[in-house]
Amino acid sequence: MDQRITCPVCNRDIALSSINRHLDEGCPEEQDASDPPVSGFFAPNRSKPSVPTTSAVAGTASRPTISSSPMGGKDLTSLSTLSSSPASKQPQQKRTFSLPFQGPSQDAKKLEANGGSSIGKSFREDEGVDTDSPATKRQKTVSARSVMPLAERVRPNTLDDIFGQDLVGPKGILRQMIESDSVKSMILWGGPGCGKTTIARTIAASTKARFVELSGTTNNVADCKKIFEQAKSELSLLGRKTILFIDEIHRFTKTQQDIFLAPVESGQVILIGATTENPSFKVQSALLSRCRVFTLKSLSTDSTLMILHRALSAEFPGKVDIPPLLDDKLLKYLAEFASGDARTALNLLEISIQLASQHQPGSNQEFTQEDLKKALTRTLVYDRQGDGHYDTISAFHKSVRGNDPDAALYYLGRMIESGEDPLFISRRMIVMASEDIGLADNTLLPLATATHFAVQNVGMPEARINLAHCTVALCLAKKSTRAYRGLNNVLALLQSDPEAASAPIPLHLRNAPTTLMKTLGYGKQYKYPPNYMDGIVKQEYLPERLIGRKFLEDIDLGTKIDEEAYEDEEAEDFEQGI
Repeated sequence: MDQRITCPVCNRDIALSSINRHLDEGCPEEQDASDPPVSGFFAPNRSKPSVPTTSAVAGTASRPTISSSPMGGKDLTSLSTLSSSPASKQPQQKRTFSLPFQGPSQDAKKLEANGGSSIGKSFREDEGVDTDSPATKRQKTVSARSVMPLAERVRPNTLDDIFGQDLVGPKGILRQMIESDSVKSMILWGGPGCGKTTIARTIAASTKARFVELSGTTNNVADCKKIFEQAKSELSLLGRKTILFIDEIHRFTKTQQDIFLAPVESGQVILIGATTENPSFKVQSALLSRCRVFTLKSLSTDSTLMILHRALSAEFPGKVDIPPLLDDKLLKYLAEFASGDARTALNLLEISIQLASQHQPGSNQEFTQEDLKKALTRTLVYDRQGDGHYDTISAFHKSVRGNDPDAALYYLGRMIESGEDPLFISRRMIVMASEDIGLADNTLLPLATATHFAVQNVGMPEARINLAHCTVALCLAKKSTRAYRGLNNVLALLQSDPEAASAPIPLHLRNAPTTLMKTLGYGKQYKYPPNYMDGIVKQEYLPERLIGRKFLEDIDLGTKIDEEAYEDEEAEDFEQGI
């Protein structure tokens, strides 16, 4: 018995050996008595049939090619490959037939070019959606932009849209270099979110040179060498310069930074490095001498506010669409909270837009601006690895040294709330106990050590109480730097006088564990103080060339006078009538 298949055009059950003739004749109305009416997948009058798959046609050798029908349906072409019989391999005239179902229009040219093979890749069979159509591609582009962070979506493309940096202002020196296309190798140094990358990309849009962007966090020396080779070819063949932008250049070690020296020196590339770290410490001196360092300042609140207004206008072209919670008062709060970091401000604004959009007025759950602020303040601006980390602990230490418990508690609170390691704080307080209090109160070192032990064993959040206890005690204690200064005096002598560093130890102070050493006089004239009344003996302990030198001073603190402090004290006494 001859195998039968379903005709994909008229939906009738046709013998496999007759399918080619049946299609070539245009699916004639006459039906063989042996060909019963078809039911099932290709049954007539089917309202919303599924898209045909390879399993819909038994015995197929390849998938058919589908193109758009003028009626909005699907066209089937080149069906001569449906049969695997020898007859099916003969050349057939291509005919076009409209499939009896409706669906979205397809990219016919792409499908025909691929011989129908793209049905499974660019057509979702379960939904009838063409994922390669122009409309879908536009949706993909929109979707890709929608997942991009707000800070990236609204990044300025021109110098006029960069706020808060005088270097690229109307009279800024960097702006003049960019506009005259005379950019030289430079290092952009500034805190996070101050505009380093934005300025570099603006240079890319303004200059005639080839622009290449790398990152110290993801790229390596090999990547840089490839760029140098390409830059050399560009310069020799086309006479075009190459600007190489290295974001986070301090991530390259000083040894790795050697690779930039020759290309920058010869003018093969123009290097623009961006760093949040002090270039004096993170960029080798040889490279610094070949680059100009531009210091970008932290953004002021007003500048950050302008950036937020610009971003809000970009997100909501119609002002009526802006959620009511995002008023000028909230924007100013975000600008102040960001502490000069535009990226942080924009990230906070993005979160605010999401929260405000989810809680529109009139909703069941009341959501106020105060609720929004509480949700945002759980993420304080604090970089545990960057300058903010060291700046905050430095401010904390100096507040303790200056006997200001209020300021010290403030910086302690900032570190705790931002997730700083509490053991890092307690270790620093152990140092303070000896460096700043020292001999004035010997009980503070045991207290600081006990605080460190408590933090280790109690843990947060309760250990914050131990930290506050020790902080206030250190602030209120008398201060003495005698021991600290005395050691510094010794170290200064050893660094300035090599002979002092190698002065021979007096014989009577040397240990004599062997007979030979005793014979040589080691320890012979040493007087053991506990054997004498009150432990008083006349004996020299310093090397002979240093006898009489004093390192430990007699006073606890220095002798300088801050006249402003005394003026404030006199004014306070006058007000109190003393």
